[in-house]
Amino acid sequence: MNGNGRNRQFAAVVLAGDRSSSDPLVAASGRGCKALVDIDGTPMILRVLDALGHSAGVGEITICGPSRESVATEARLARLIAEQSVGWQPPQGTPSTSAWQALAATPSDTPVLLTTADHPLLRSDIIDHFCRAALATGADAVVGLAPYALVRELFPGMRKTVLRFRDDEYCGCNLFAFLTPAGRQMAGRWRAVEAERKSPLKVMKMLGWLSVLRYRFGWLSLAGAERALSRRMGLRLAAVRMPFGDAAVDVDSLSDHELVQQRLRALRGAT
Repeated sequence: MNGNGRNRQFAAVVLAGDRSSSDPLVAASGRGCKALVDIDGTPMILRVLDALGHSAGVGEITICGPSRESVATEARLARLIAEQSVGWQPPQGTPSTSAWQALAATPSDTPVLLTTADHPLLRSDIIDHFCRAALATGADAVVGLAPYALVRELFPGMRKTVLRFRDDEYCGCNLFAFLTPAGRQMAGRWRAVEAERKSPLKVMKMLGWLSVLRYRFGWLSLAGAERALSRRMGLRLAAVRMPFGDAAVDVDSLSDHELVQQRLRALRGAT
């Protein structure tokens, strides 16, 4: 490790629990849980674990979910856990609670990379880029964002949530870095926001009325959002602009599943 800490390895946490017991994607797959849904012949979670395993920036890997019963149905996943190549924790009631518990179990001086099991286009180069850039920010917590133009170019038919700032449009990448003990407070804030998600007025109050309104009317830049949220949370928060359209793709529907399978087949055919 050099003096500025940019060669530090991250502990990776993969959220792999199900949010709903009635997911059409899971029902169509017959696999019993979303993390084990096959993408081009390989369960999504194993694609994510392979990407993390080949990343120079990642050391230990822990998955939060799926359930023990689901793990037992996938021989390779069960073997990785039995051999302690991958740590396992039972999924909690919400993603934020799973993340909070995993962070609490990780040494406070270890940076943590958080991602999700429904991220089958994740690659080691995407992970390494994010980890290097996150450490270089000097922030407490970092989020990865991909320009919407890159995502739309690869997947013109995919429906995505788009964050529209004054200077550009972005999609979330399900890549989060918690770099300091203070940064881990964001997991607690996430739990609080999630608990109030059905009360928009309370969420707006927690995030700051002025920033929410500036965003709503297109007055807020990405850098302005970083500054405003940092002040509001009392932390140094930053966003990493990811130059990969694939980084912003998770699988939330049957149509997503088909588009991602087509993308993987195209990539395989190009090699």
